Amino acid sequence: MTAISCATVAPPRPETYRLVAPTAPTTARLARDFVTAALAAANRRVLIEEARICVSDAVANVVRQARVPELTVELTVLPGSVTVAVRDDDPTRPPWPRRAGAGEGDGRGLSLVRRIAHASGVTWVWDGLDLVGKQIWFELREGGTAPFPAADSGRGAAGLPGTVAIVDLLQSGVGRHA
Repeated sequence: MTAISCATVAPPRPETYRLVAPTAPTTARLARDFVTAALAAANRRVLIEEARICVSDAVANVVRQARVPELTVELTVLPGSVTVAVRDDDPTRPPWPRRAGAGEGDGRGLSLVRRIAHASGVTWVWDGLDLVGKQIWFELREGGTAPFPAADSGRGAAGLPGTVAIVDLLQSGVGRHA
């Protein structure tokens, strides 16, 4: 006689890390250090540089645009991916994508996040039926398609001609905030 046993395996529980900080010019640096520490603790070091760039730009956007005293950075680790959300409690000022003009130093942050991240977006935050805020989020994946092809490919970020690689962006100072 053959015995058949059936066991259910619970999916892995996500690890969540949270930082609440003031909306100050120095908060982008604090957020970069926070995601670095959280990803190191979760043994996801391969995602640190991309996460630092994206969280820096998302936090800088909130600091410049939202009219609130604090923001929250939440990092959730799942098998194969990490999601970072930057929340503020100002539902009246949604982030709108815009094209930065030639020579402008601002206006590239969220488009940079979209190019680096596997997925990204803005989600409204609700308390029951009341709109109480919004969050800019992005997902990074390990071992997925590299957002920046090799430098010798003749193509820039996301494989599109006329775009630049992450090294070029870092050297030009784009994505660096207080």
